[in-house]
Amino acid sequence: MNVIRTAMLLAFMTALFMGVGYLVGGSGGMMIAFLIAAALNFFSYWRGDKMVLKMHNAIEVNQSNAPEYYEIVSRLAQEAKLPMPAVYVVKSDQPNAFATGRNPENSAVAATTAFLENFTPEEVAAVMAHELAHIQNRDTLTMTITATLAGAISMLGNFAMFFGGGRDRGPGLIGTLVAIIVAPLAAGIVQMAISRAREYAADRRGAEICGHPEWLANALAKIAEFAGRIPNRSAERNPATAHMFIINPLGLYSRDSLFSTHPAVENRIAALEALSREWAQQESGWLEETREPLQGSLPSADNDPSPSHSWGRKSSDDGKDGGPWG
Repeated sequence: MNVIRTAMLLAFMTALFMGVGYLVGGSGGMMIAFLIAAALNFFSYWRGDKMVLKMHNAIEVNQSNAPEYYEIVSRLAQEAKLPMPAVYVVKSDQPNAFATGRNPENSAVAATTAFLENFTPEEVAAVMAHELAHIQNRDTLTMTITATLAGAISMLGNFAMFFGGGRDRGPGLIGTLVAIIVAPLAAGIVQMAISRAREYAADRRGAEICGHPEWLANALAKIAEFAGRIPNRSAERNPATAHMFIINPLGLYSRDSLFSTHPAVENRIAALEALSREWAQQESGWLEETREPLQGSLPSADNDPSPSHSWGRKSSDDGKDGGPWG
């Protein structure tokens, strides 16, 4: 299904790019746009992730210079049975995070400095689990391709402002105006092209990876609050990448709509709270069936900063503990 979705997205965005090219330069412009789109499709598949990271001035970190952050991602990747992604930091006053890459073997996660500095380890773990869910679901390829092509469409629309279509170069002034109007809507087209349902799926899978839906719910609420009042300069310069972040970094939308990049935060939190209640009921039912008291106690985060418990939701099937602190 993801392969079909990606192919349809490529075809749609390529056709849109060619259409804008025709409005700018007639049949010749359309052919040039087709060649450019073909090159961009190839480039975005192989190198689009690096370009997105460069757009946001992301810096790669490792075990030596960001040990806690790197260790959290490493443990989560092991829990999700994913290859270890490259780990990046983006300097920004707005807490946020995103993932990119064409497949799990060539993927990266990135978090802003404000997020790592102001959020608890539990919240960092939950957000990184969400991003790893996108990688596992292979959403990152689609997000990277749309960011690349949408940015190209915007640039082509800006080009139309300086070189309008003439009598022998397409529909002329009207066509040029249409191209200029279409370009700012490129981000909206991206938003429609990628189903917002992927955020709900990544929220659920992320909760399963870290074992605590409430951690992610708390993080989403805090990030949304910050994003509504603190700008993200790199996202403002590259608005076509807004859909890649866990929360819209532009702070433009507060509720579900046709052109929103993300579902409403309130709806996502409600879904996570419902998931937490569902798991609690299942846990209660399982304990009632076993009729055996739990032995021992969970370690304290204060007394054991490097607990040995694995990540993930506790279940009757695998008997795993939920998260590093229980």
